[in-house]
Amino acid sequence: MKRAFTLMEVMIVVAIVIVLISLAVPNILRSRVITNECAAIASLRTLDKACQTYHMDEQAYPDSLLTLSAATPPYIDNTLGAGRKQGYEFIYESDDPDRFNIHANLLHGGLLRGKYFYLDESGIIRSNNNEEAGPDDQIVS
Repeated sequence: MKRAFTLMEVMIVVAIVIVLISLAVPNILRSRVITNECAAIASLRTLDKACQTYHMDEQAYPDSLLTLSAATPPYIDNTLGAGRKQGYEFIYESDDPDRFNIHANLLHGGLLRGKYFYLDESGIIRSNNNEEAGPDDQIVS
C-alpha cells in the first residue's frame, strides 16, 4: 500500500507556515526600523562630540559635515561626512560660529516608519514621529 500525504494535510501545513510567516515578518521589519533609529542616535552623538571637539580646537563650529570629515585627522568618517548613513540623511546647519543644528531625516518612508531626530549645540537629541524634528520636540533619553 502506498503512503502519501492527503490534500487536507498539505493544506494544514501550508496554513501553519503562512501564520508563522505573518507573525515573524512585521517583527523583523520593526526590529530593522529600531536598529536604524539607534544608529541615527549614535551618529548624532558622534556628530555632537565631533562638533564640540572642533569648536574647542577652532573656537567656532564647523561650516559643514564635510569640514569634519576632511580635517586632518578627521573628526568623523567619510560616510557620515557625506550626510547619509543607515537610512537617514543628516542635514547640518550653522549660520553662527557658536551655534549649529543637525536634522536626521528618514531617507524613505514605508509601512513601518521610523522617527525624525534633531540635535543642536546643547547636545540634547529630540525626536518627532511624524515630521522633521525641531528644538521643541520630545527629548530622547
